[in-house]
Amino acid sequence: MIEIATTSDAETLTKIALKSKSFWGYSDEILERWVEDLTVSKKIIEEMIVYKFIFEDEIVGFYILNQPKEQSIELDFLFVVPNLVRKGIGNKLIQHVFEKVKKLGCTQIIVLADPNAVPFYEYKGFKIIDKKESVIDGRFLVLLQKDLAV
Repeated sequence: MIEIATTSDAETLTKIALKSKSFWGYSDEILERWVEDLTVSKKIIEEMIVYKFIFEDEIVGFYILNQPKEQSIELDFLFVVPNLVRKGIGNKLIQHVFEKVKKLGCTQIIVLADPNAVPFYEYKGFKIIDKKESVIDGRFLVLLQKDLAV
C-alpha cells in the first residue's frame, strides 16, 4: 500500500535510503560520506512530495518528488529495502510517481540516479541526458529524463 509519508517517518526513511545504497556494495567509508545527502528530514517531508510503501505493516520503500517547476518535476529519491529489491515494489512506486506527476500537470520527470539504478530507469522509459560529478571523487551520477504524455 502506498500512502503519504508523515514527519514521524523521517528516521525510518533515512535508514531505508542508507540500507538501499549499501545494497550495491559501497564501502562503509563511501556510505558515511553520503549520510547527509541521504538523510530525510522532517523539513523535507513537510516541503516536498513524499510517499511511502507499506508491506506487512512496515515501511519498505519510498519516493520523494521536489515541488514542480513549470511542466517539469524532479524525482529526488526512490528507495526500497534491499531484501525486497526486484520484488515489484520499485515498479509500484515508479507507477505511483507517474500517476502523481500527471495529476500535478507535469509532462517531464528528471532524476539524478546512482549508476546502478540506471537500468531500472531506462526500463521505465527514462533517457540519459547527462552526468554529474558525485561528492565522491571520480564517481558520477547519471541525469535521466522521461517525457510523459498529457
